[in-house]
Amino acid sequence: MKSLRPRKKGRSGQVMVEAALTLPLVVFLILGALQLFLMLQARVMAHYAVFRATRAGSVNHGDCERMTHSAILALLPTFHSFLGNASSTNLVEHGGGGGAPAKLAAAFRARRDNRYAGGAGAGPRLDGVHDGSIVWLNRSVVGGDIPRPQDRDFDEPGHLRRLEVRMIYWYPLRIPFANWVMSRMYLAQLGLEDYTAANPLLLAERNANWSGREFTDPFQLSAEVGSEMRERIRRQQYVFPIETTFTMRMLTPLKSRFFSSMNCPR
Repeated sequence: MKSLRPRKKGRSGQVMVEAALTLPLVVFLILGALQLFLMLQARVMAHYAVFRATRAGSVNHGDCERMTHSAILALLPTFHSFLGNASSTNLVEHGGGGGAPAKLAAAFRARRDNRYAGGAGAGPRLDGVHDGSIVWLNRSVVGGDIPRPQDRDFDEPGHLRRLEVRMIYWYPLRIPFANWVMSRMYLAQLGLEDYTAANPLLLAERNANWSGREFTDPFQLSAEVGSEMRERIRRQQYVFPIETTFTMRMLTPLKSRFFSSMNCPR
């Protein structure tokens, strides 16, 4: 019986070592799966948000402010739990109260300037470390140039103007550990930045070798979007740009004062 004890101790030690080596990968698989499901929800909501933004522009002469507000209001549930207990402090600070509509209004009011950190005088950042813009909206008009001061031929037969909107939603990755690992993987996959430091998934390997040469790039980001993504991640603001588009016929005449730039303010 005594001869069996050293063998049991050896086996238990081996199991502990194997568990220590595989635990980071198991944890990442669980947290990563949760983060991917949240990203899927955010993508579905982004499609709805760009529709709401396009419609707001269509019925309001192309007004950027209304378009941006419509997009932010549609996306709020994907990055801020305004009905949870965590928002109670912010509600008090910003004059919120009452039921769900009042809480939603308070959460939107703090972000109506298209900033995760809230507008001027909003106090500390409302969503952890994020302080950048929530969405980028780029517009184009199909069917002719934008007349000044407005489209006076709007009601003429055969006269058709369509508003096309491309939206970038800077979705914040909110699951700890998974957000950092996935951000590094995305940068490498998109060919934006290699990662060769310590491998957070396999402790047996000293360094990772994540580079764009080893991944298949499913899509190409524009230089501007790629630069913004890299800069935010360097500031430990882990985000992923979700791009969606929508087109709708103009239901009100275009007004040139809303088109000093085709990009809505960021």
